Amino acid sequence: MNYVIRDRCIRNIASFYNHVARKYRNTYTKQLMHKNLDEAIDAMFLIEQSLLRRRPTLKRWQNQGWDMAHAGHWYYAYTVSNHTITIEDACHEQNMYEDAQM
Repeated sequence: MNYVIRDRCIRNIASFYNHVARKYRNTYTKQLMHKNLDEAIDAMFLIEQSLLRRRPTLKRWQNQGWDMAHAGHWYYAYTVSNHTITIEDACHEQNMYEDAQM
């Protein structure tokens, strides 16, 4: 399988962990932030292998016709075409509600 990851996914993940780092600057280290980023990105490569395909819970993902997968604290919206998986969007579980602008 080939994977295409949209810039929006990386921005959403990085933005979330940057906000965490600012809020918890005395306890959340840069090393932990990079570890969390790596884990979230690595999980994308498990889509359609060990992560189950699910119907999206967010209307904005449903309206696009995307599928959804869940790994750790992250939900991923994606499409499959031929042998290519395109990860369209990523959303942390804390932001999985309709008003989320991520």
